[in-house]
Amino acid sequence: MRRLGQLAACLALSTAAAAAAPASAQTLKMVAHSDLKVLDPIWTTAFITRNHGYMIYDTLFAQDAEARIQPQMVDKYEVSADKLTWTFTLRDGLEWHDGKPVTAEDCVASIKRWGARDALGQEMMKAVGTMDVVDAKTFKIVLKEPFGLVLDALGKPSSTVPFMMPKKVADTDPFKQIDDYTGSGPFIFKKDEWKPGEKVVYVKNTKYKPRAEPPSMLAGGKVVKIDRLEWLAISDPSTAVNALVQGEIDLIEIPVPDLFPLLKADKNVELYGWNAQGSQIIMRFNHLHPPFNNLKARQAAMYAIAQEDFLRAQVGDPEIYRVCNAPLVCGSPYEKSYGNLLIKPDLEKARQLLKESGYDGTPIVMMHATDLLSSNQLPPVGKQALEKIGFKVDLQSMDWQTVVTRRAKKDPPAQGGWNIFYTTTVTVGTESPAGNSFTSGGCEKAWFGWPCDPEMEKLRSSYAKEIDPAKRKEIAMAVSDRVMDQATYIVLGQYKAFGAYRKDRISGWLPGPVPVMWNITKK
Repeated sequence: MRRLGQLAACLALSTAAAAAAPASAQTLKMVAHSDLKVLDPIWTTAFITRNHGYMIYDTLFAQDAEARIQPQMVDKYEVSADKLTWTFTLRDGLEWHDGKPVTAEDCVASIKRWGARDALGQEMMKAVGTMDVVDAKTFKIVLKEPFGLVLDALGKPSSTVPFMMPKKVADTDPFKQIDDYTGSGPFIFKKDEWKPGEKVVYVKNTKYKPRAEPPSMLAGGKVVKIDRLEWLAISDPSTAVNALVQGEIDLIEIPVPDLFPLLKADKNVELYGWNAQGSQIIMRFNHLHPPFNNLKARQAAMYAIAQEDFLRAQVGDPEIYRVCNAPLVCGSPYEKSYGNLLIKPDLEKARQLLKESGYDGTPIVMMHATDLLSSNQLPPVGKQALEKIGFKVDLQSMDWQTVVTRRAKKDPPAQGGWNIFYTTTVTVGTESPAGNSFTSGGCEKAWFGWPCDPEMEKLRSSYAKEIDPAKRKEIAMAVSDRVMDQATYIVLGQYKAFGAYRKDRISGWLPGPVPVMWNITKK
């Protein structure tokens, strides 16, 4: 009854909002993969916040469907002969949602804030000597040493995306959340209609000037063809699917595979592999506190894992998942497998490693995001696997946004911290050691879990500086080995993400590593 009440409340809000809108307004109603509570896409890598970022912000560069980095906010750029000076000129007509022009000063401030948090951004900033504003629309990045991934960094497609923000917003401490959501992107966030746990509302930015090129994944013209977009928070998968089948909503970002038969049975509904390149599932350790500040405890956990158990529980359909123990993604140029590790458990070795680690039996805090459909079935499987070898596990249930907030805490687990959580990442960009946040060994600057591994940082910096493809591959293989040797994190396999939509109503959903909402037409 609670779930039905939730749906009724969401739809009632939508109906009331629609009644207030002009009769000709086209409203797209969708169920996103999670509720939105954190609004700063630089402060967190949560995909729901990243998706929110793509709605309201724009990027200097963007990746197209051929994996090429293309100018987006940038009109033209020049590179000096020694590859150390990069000059960027913004295109005409860029405005913030408050009507003020986008300036080079805004972009420099935004790059600095992003570069303090993102793994690839941190590598780039190590190579940056100065970033100078030339005029209102032009700025320079002057490198003090070679860095081969400048455009890859500025056009990074997924978390953390270098979104451009007004200088007054970008000047916010990178480790504190912003409270001003002024962007220059194709949609405007309606903060006055935002109701966490119920709905998020965006409206078309009528002053946005798209690029002239046809849209291609995240690049090209971002042409918005609807007037209003509503993300409805319906956490129960069955309720969401029933709402789609009954025509009460238009789209579900990620329905659960168990319900695919219901969707396939409806002639008006289309299952759509919008992220055909897939996602990777991760178990993340906290390296700051016992027991996983000890290498042997992390290794013990690795030898206890069978990926298939996790994939079967979370994804279900073997047609869309893949057992894969390559940290830098199966199917990428840097794929490297490691025998039976993470495929077939070695419980005897795992128990011996746990004993050698000195684990004292203190329960480990494993966070369980019950409402995140991409990982909510993983923690119970992980609990069972680790308990088989002698860990005691305190499985703590909460919503995903609580996990997002809590995982940023460095406090001991007994004081509100954590030991393990689970997440997924799109495989696009994950194959790059410099861009893969999970590989970072940058201590307090590393991604949540904060591994401190100077050797890893040397490898990642070398990769970012290297131009020769063969040498770069050698470094990537060494990064992959280091992840497995140090048990930096655990890869739990890969799967393809599918959405579902009313094909009798909407068309134009572009493929990509994120759910692209521009270009969609509603009948």
